[in-house]
Order: sequence, then C-alpha cells, then structure tokens
Amino acid sequence: MRVLLVKTSSLGDLIHSLPALTDAAAAIPGIRFHWVAEEAFAEIPAWHPAVERVIPIALRRWRRGWGAAWRSGEIGAFVGNLRRHPYDLIIDAQGLFFKSAMVAALARGPRAGYDRASARDPWVAWTYQRRWAVSRERHAIERVRRLFALALDYALPDTPPDYGLDPGEPAAATPQRPYLVFLHGTTWPSKHWPEAYWAELAALAGERGFEIRLPWGNDEERQRAGRLAADCPAARLLPRTGLPDLARELRGAAGVVGLDSGLSHLAAALGTPGVTLYGPTRAELTGVIGPRHRNLVAKFPCAPCLDRVCSFSGTAGVSPACYQTLPPVTVWEALAARLQPEAA
Repeated sequence: MRVLLVKTSSLGDLIHSLPALTDAAAAIPGIRFHWVAEEAFAEIPAWHPAVERVIPIALRRWRRGWGAAWRSGEIGAFVGNLRRHPYDLIIDAQGLFFKSAMVAALARGPRAGYDRASARDPWVAWTYQRRWAVSRERHAIERVRRLFALALDYALPDTPPDYGLDPGEPAAATPQRPYLVFLHGTTWPSKHWPEAYWAELAALAGERGFEIRLPWGNDEERQRAGRLAADCPAARLLPRTGLPDLARELRGAAGVVGLDSGLSHLAAALGTPGVTLYGPTRAELTGVIGPRHRNLVAKFPCAPCLDRVCSFSGTAGVSPACYQTLPPVTVWEALAARLQPEAA
C-alpha cells in the first residue's frame, strides 16, 4: 500500500506526524509513505524507515515570487514529481487550504483529512472524499495518530509516541566534558525566555562542569548566542549547521533546554533529556513529548495568552512577564533531574 502524506511545515508539525507513521507501519505490513514537505525540512521525513520518498515543496520561497517560480519551470516540475505515482490514499494532516489541501488535490488518489469541525481551515474538508472527526482539543501528536488510524482503518495503539527517527549519522563524538545545548531561538517575541535568564542558567551549568553549546539560525540568534558565549567561559557559539549536523549535536548532548520551537521537538524525538519552557502557548496541545523530557509551564494570570507580543501592562521583573515564574534555578533543577546521574 502506498500513501501520500501532505504535511509541509513547520519543523515541529512534521515531528508531530512521525509517531503516526510508526503506528501505521506496525499495523499494516508493507505500507510505504511518500511525504510532501517544505524543502527546508525535507531531511526529517527521510529519517523515518516507513518513508520511501520525500517530495520537497518550496511554498515559502515561491510566495516571494510566484511568477519567477512558474517561468523557471520549478512549479511545473514539482507538480510532475507529485503526480508521478498514483496513491491508494492521500492524507492531508495539515488541514490548511493553501499549504496542504491544494497540494493534495493535485496528486492522484482519494483524499482524506479532518472534517469541517476538526480542520484548522474548515473549508478544506470539502476537498476530501473521506473526512474524520478528531477533536482540536487533543494534543497535535494524538490528533495525527487518530487521523491515521481512522483513515487507514486500524486500532489506535495505546502506547507512547514512537518517532522512529534514524538520522543515519552517529551522535557527536564523545566530548572532553559533558555538554548541554541551549535552544534559545524561537519565532514569537513572547516565546523568548529573557536573555539574562539564559546567562544565569549558563553560569549554573558551567559551575557544575558542563559545556554549553549555542546553535543559531539567523542573525538575531547569532548575536544573542555570541553575547552569551562572551559572558560565560563555559559557553561556545556553534557554527551555522544544517539539520543533520544539528541532530548529531542534540543526540550527543547530556541535556537540552529549549523554547516552544521545532528544534525542542526534534531533541525529544531523538531521545535527548531536556526541558522546554512554555509561556504564551498551550503545552497541552503542542507541548514537547518524550520519555526523558519535561515541559515547564509559566504560572501567570494571563498565561497562556496566545499573543505573539507580550501585552502585560503591570509591574514585572522581566519581559515577557509570565517567565518570571520560570527563573533559571527552577529550570536548572528540572533539567538536572533528567540528566544521567553521573552527569548531574
């Protein structure tokens, strides 16, 4: 059986979908998946053994110049690539009209997805031949697992999520001393933990013999990482790397501290111990899930606000204000409890 999965972005959303593939592969011997994913994240699906083929798409880049992308033949080549094989089933696990439903409609085969009440964009339900109800109040990983079980007609397993990731590369070489990775980058301004807190946490970790490694993905993150590295002798700014190299760093780490971002989900999927901090967003819906992972949620009157920018107008010692309930010592204690005894 050949199934096309349309889940284009973002990184966290792709990782949320991996356990569903593991479930399906266990329930239906021989099932193989093709997966449409944004070009920046196309390496991730290929790390799952049930994925036979990844079809990269460049929606984010094409939006900056549709005409140029069309004239160059890039869009036509993608459509031809998408339609190369017929599929027994096409599953749209994104539920957005432009990002996924239109893509699924171009492929060859019957389409399945969330029903009108369950999809993020209700109108996409009319583009499917098969529609399924899956509550939006369930965690994102459980939603996709349930959608797959309904669409492929097998019993939903009562087991923890199994991401099934095999990056195909060994973990980073054993360092001279154990290291932690601080995933300090994220999207919304309101998700950012205060920089002074990162500096204090780095000092706590350094005093206990850990090296701190600081990845970055854009100039703002590079500058922040540089300041942290300059202030803490134990901290080191990493070179900019692709996902495979970063996955190696995460797999070799003693632990990870992260924010609500795709890289925090990747760390948990790789089995690395860690702590993820949640302020304005709902951990019960999109929180990191892993056997050695813990989510720390801000306890503040207006959290989770779901606002991209903190609008708290009262008196607070830090900004975003909700993070004053997650000071560095609290984060360190939570992380230390998850580290290997010899490292903690």
